[in-house]
Amino acid sequence: NVFRRVLGVVKAHCKLGLTATLLREDHKIGDINFLIGPKLYEANWIDLQRAGYLATVQCAEVWCPMTAEFYREYLTQSASKRKLLYAMNPNKFRMCEYLVRFHEARGDKIIIFSDNIFALRLFATRLRRPYIYGPTSQTERIRILYQFQNNPQLGTILLSKVGDTSIDIPEANVLIQVSSHYGSRRQEAQRLGRILRPKPRAGQNFNAYFYSLVSADTQEMYYSSKRQQFLVDQGYAFKVITSLDGMDKVPDLSYSTREDQLELLQQVLAADDADASNERVDDMDAAELGIGDDDAARPAGVFNSKGDAVSAVLAARRRFAAGMGGLSGADGITYDEFRVDKRAQVNVNELLGRPVVRHALFRKRDAKK
Repeated sequence: NVFRRVLGVVKAHCKLGLTATLLREDHKIGDINFLIGPKLYEANWIDLQRAGYLATVQCAEVWCPMTAEFYREYLTQSASKRKLLYAMNPNKFRMCEYLVRFHEARGDKIIIFSDNIFALRLFATRLRRPYIYGPTSQTERIRILYQFQNNPQLGTILLSKVGDTSIDIPEANVLIQVSSHYGSRRQEAQRLGRILRPKPRAGQNFNAYFYSLVSADTQEMYYSSKRQQFLVDQGYAFKVITSLDGMDKVPDLSYSTREDQLELLQQVLAADDADASNERVDDMDAAELGIGDDDAARPAGVFNSKGDAVSAVLAARRRFAAGMGGLSGADGITYDEFRVDKRAQVNVNELLGRPVVRHALFRKRDAKK
């Protein structure tokens, strides 16, 4: 909407639109044709990668099996609680921790993305790494990003969805996604763009790595397949990983014992709806995906045909009676009928309530009479 208003206010003879992701989850992508003009050129990401303008990325979808206790609760809890359960899967955390250790030992710079704030805080606390989300002050953000870029001792930071856009971190070459915004293809492409800066490394086929951690046999697998569609169309291939070699040989990973897993389960079940929700950030994809940015905003007692709670945006839509004037924009306008004696001389200025400025052609014609 801001983009549309700017085009309406700023007058220009030429308009040029540049974007890396010509993609929206709603149906307004067609408005580009009359707001700016038709698409003139589109570069394929794989072609740019082969030319050396983008990093060579290995994309992988890591399946994290749910523990028996977590999956039992997943089958019985509400929709918002289920989302928190598959985000807080203990095996997902263990795989994330193993990947962090593996890549930090190689000297890589890692970004962990989580839309769920509860998961973001817990991952950051257990991993002892700084994190950035909505309430983080600008000064703190600059300090964390500066340390991440220049301090070799800090190899990992955690970001919420505020890091999807407008953050330039050319040093990052590994991205781990533990929680996402449902099936948003645009968000998947934007997050991959955080590690697409070219990073030449001799003797390596891949110099950047994108991991999407998905809890197996949950709704997250459906969302993950939908999110990957845009990148697959660009030529990327996702490698499915069901187990990480060498993880079983690491003895000190978090939540390795059943007692620790049950304690984590109690924390998840005790979390309220505010903790279980995603971060509240304006998102153009929310309306089309049929969800809101915050599950806590969903009105109680409103369900769709499948029995799932619907968003406040959809719940606010309702039918109401209206006339044809509403379609033409004539609501609140009335027409006054009056008759004028043909024999009487009509004063147009008095009729309209203002002086009438006639065109020069008609003034010239009247002067000849």
